[in-house]
Amino acid sequence: MKLVFIFGNQAVGKTTVGQELMKITELRLFHNHMTIEPVIEIFGSFRMDVVVKIRELILDAFMKTDLYGMIFTGMFAFDMPEDHNYFWSIAKRFEEHGAEIFVVELFAPMGVRLERNASERRLQTKPSQRNVEASNERIRRQTHRLLSEPGEVPYPNHMQIDNTDLAPEVVAQMIKDKFCL
Repeated sequence: MKLVFIFGNQAVGKTTVGQELMKITELRLFHNHMTIEPVIEIFGSFRMDVVVKIRELILDAFMKTDLYGMIFTGMFAFDMPEDHNYFWSIAKRFEEHGAEIFVVELFAPMGVRLERNASERRLQTKPSQRNVEASNERIRRQTHRLLSEPGEVPYPNHMQIDNTDLAPEVVAQMIKDKFCL
């Protein structure tokens, strides 16, 4: 089994690249909004505690399958110890089930992400982002470090990609080729 993390800032293209990677591999996509959106719909607000419980249930069930692997997307604040604990604990659990771990970090400048934030594809997939001005404000206010420093990712299968001028299909192919997925 394989676990491919795709990390990056809001509107950098994690879900879109994940969708394209799923098309060209046998990996299944579990993007972060697959749990966020139903929780917001049901509770009327974001509830991280509920999101985490749903994710845990899905991840635990997935690890017990004989599927090829999973693409898991999220925002990883590298300056927050709790994010290290959370994401690397997921990786460790997958490793205990024999999985190989791959880490992809996407990055692009704020102006590009603000443009992508209003794209039709994004707004279709993520209802909570449809108030584009509020979503843009969250992008502008982001203060956490969302890109790792050298040696900070504890897995050798790691790459950072500036996808500013790259089509999602190209980025997905780069990931597939680099990691032989």
